[in-house]
Amino acid sequence: MRLVTIAGPPSTGKTAVTSKALLSLMSSGLKVGAIKIDCLSTEDDTSYEAVGIPCRSGLSGPLCPDHYFASNLDEMLAWGQKRDLDLLVTESAGLCNRCSPHVQGVLAVCVVDCLGGINTPKKLGPMLKSADVIVVTKGDLVSQAEREVFSFQLQSVNRKAILLSVNGLTGQGTFELAELLREQSQDLVSVVGQRLRFPMPAALCSYCLGETRLGQDYQIGNLRKLELLP
Repeated sequence: MRLVTIAGPPSTGKTAVTSKALLSLMSSGLKVGAIKIDCLSTEDDTSYEAVGIPCRSGLSGPLCPDHYFASNLDEMLAWGQKRDLDLLVTESAGLCNRCSPHVQGVLAVCVVDCLGGINTPKKLGPMLKSADVIVVTKGDLVSQAEREVFSFQLQSVNRKAILLSVNGLTGQGTFELAELLREQSQDLVSVVGQRLRFPMPAALCSYCLGETRLGQDYQIGNLRKLELLP
């Protein structure tokens, strides 16, 4: 079974472009499926199922969705293999921009939109910088000049990635995305011995684990202090 990881900020159109690309692959005879990872709630699994794409969802709760992904990837693969899928796509919305669900040797896609501002690519971290394919959405909502500047900024952050403009509403560009998923994805039998492309944060502080009291001095590695006083 082939595996593809798709990541990107919330509300960039990941589900829309992914479902249309998977429908294109289904029309060519491939058995496809999706797994949606979110934090507190999601109805995207219903959206996948509504168009005939088998889907399961997982909610990470207080955990980073990419941490949740890495901890449950074995079960995700087992689900896809049990259904005898040819291709499984995992979709995750990175929130802190420090993590990435991308795995070495597994096709990695990052979905971004043009509405976040031209400096957005510099803020997205490893889920963009380590991607093989960058899908740009909502280009119809900005000018040609803004699209070109945004594309330049993306390529300055990740020069090796394939840049692809896709419209999640009309489906324009999804056939090309589907062909990339078909041609560049590789079989993955197990995650044993596999490695993430980028390490997760080295430590979790007490605040990350639920502490709410202020004024505590937590020594976690090289904790950066904000220097404001003269």
